[in-house]
Amino acid sequence: MPPADVSPLITPAELAGGSAAGDLRRRLGEVTLLDVRWRLVGPPGIESYREGHLPGALFCDLDHDLAAPPGPGGRHPLPSPEAFQTAMRRLGVSASRPVVVYDEADSTSAARAWWTLRYFGHPDVRVLDGGYRAWLDESLPVTKDVPPPPARGDFTAHPGGMPILTPEQAATLAEDGVLLDARAPERYRGETEPVDPVAGHIPGAISAPTTENVDPSGRFHPKEFLKERFNTLGAVPGLPVGTYCGSGVTASHQVLALTLAGLPAALYPGSWSHWITDPTRPIATG
Repeated sequence: MPPADVSPLITPAELAGGSAAGDLRRRLGEVTLLDVRWRLVGPPGIESYREGHLPGALFCDLDHDLAAPPGPGGRHPLPSPEAFQTAMRRLGVSASRPVVVYDEADSTSAARAWWTLRYFGHPDVRVLDGGYRAWLDESLPVTKDVPPPPARGDFTAHPGGMPILTPEQAATLAEDGVLLDARAPERYRGETEPVDPVAGHIPGAISAPTTENVDPSGRFHPKEFLKERFNTLGAVPGLPVGTYCGSGVTASHQVLALTLAGLPAALYPGSWSHWITDPTRPIATG
């Protein structure tokens, strides 16, 4: 496990480990590299992967590898330990080998991979800050070649590595601590809901859109910026903090940003898409 003061982010330069092609191949050979590009709506991420990806990267499908099928648990419920373990072993993931995950730019879907791997017990997972776009900006090489199937990994999934919230705990936290809603402000207010059948938010939750965690290039803001942002929203050391979104994807990004700010936070995995499955749960708007 990396030291506690090691950032969960990695820069393109740090991942490449130098500009020489031979050194790049050596460095990338030391990690399991997962391409987690994904869109809530639009072409599937595998199409972007086929158009170009980091050398040695394998495509990790958020909808199938990082979530169970949609249902009563929400749109992206957590996979079972068995299903997640099978998916990660197929991708060559082992506990003894660092994993680096990336998406197009803003780390939204990469953060889901980071959080899920950490939740199931992987000790060393990093997110490529700025994603594929940042890699291109550094003029680092990409390829369309799909690597051969990796040697099967030996990762064993043990749930509980990251704190989670039940809906009841999320409701309590909204009253006794800080519960951050990671969705766009208009979805929080209930003015529009493009995905789920009911609009609004959990009563007492605070709007904290994840788009404000990153700069225009998609890279995370510095630690002090994030710390001030969350402190302003009421998330301060010593106060319990939780977060949710539509289905637990962007909320993982919020957990990552809070981690960078030095503020541990729990995730409500089912999030809004699970909350609204019970008609007795209250809904707030505005």
